Amino acid sequence: MLFIRSTLFNLCMILLTLVFSVLILLSRPFSFDAVWFWAKLWTRSILAAARWICGIRLIVEGREHFPDEACVVLAKHQSAYETIAMPYLVPPYVWVLKRELFYIPIFGWALWAVDAIAIHRANAREALKQVLEQGQAFLRKGRWVVMFPEGTRIAPGKAGTYQASGVMLAQRAKVGILPMAHNSGTVWPRRGFIKKPGTIRVRFLPLIPADEVVDTPRSDLLETVKERIETACGELDKQ
Repeated sequence: MLFIRSTLFNLCMILLTLVFSVLILLSRPFSFDAVWFWAKLWTRSILAAARWICGIRLIVEGREHFPDEACVVLAKHQSAYETIAMPYLVPPYVWVLKRELFYIPIFGWALWAVDAIAIHRANAREALKQVLEQGQAFLRKGRWVVMFPEGTRIAPGKAGTYQASGVMLAQRAKVGILPMAHNSGTVWPRRGFIKKPGTIRVRFLPLIPADEVVDTPRSDLLETVKERIETACGELDKQ
């Protein structure tokens, strides 16, 4: 039964992604608000399909920690679920992704249409320069920036190496950092086809305010972010 449900859901997700990618591309010449409308509706549609077909529920905690101004969101990365859910979770944002994703027909073009900081991973120095320059420009426009500091999906209960680029961006832009923890990998495996029924909890942790971000040494700030996210993820994985 799980296999049948997962197959139906994946087919549904592919169809929804194709339809909404086209709608996003068609709305690009008009305004970003139009693009974002379809992006959010795509997210809501897939989350609804995940709930009704696979029995995956979503609970969001900690939205009271959202600042009034744009900030950098540093999130745990366990599966594709949180990337799909992000337009529903946070205000209009850009995220850092590998440039090769733009080359995927239709879907990759839609990623381009909603804006992103597309980096060349092979050139770490140039990638960091892109993140800092383009990230600050988007933040000045009021767009949030979402980053996964581990850089890749990590199985529940494990921690990857946290990269400092998100912390550096927040310090350069003088904005706050909003850590985000979740347990998506417990029901939506990072490399698994089968989606298990269950509840995914996303928890936004207390904002690290801009003045603290600026005044704290980079290594200490990165360690604080890692400790808070991993501690919260450990709590969520057990629920």
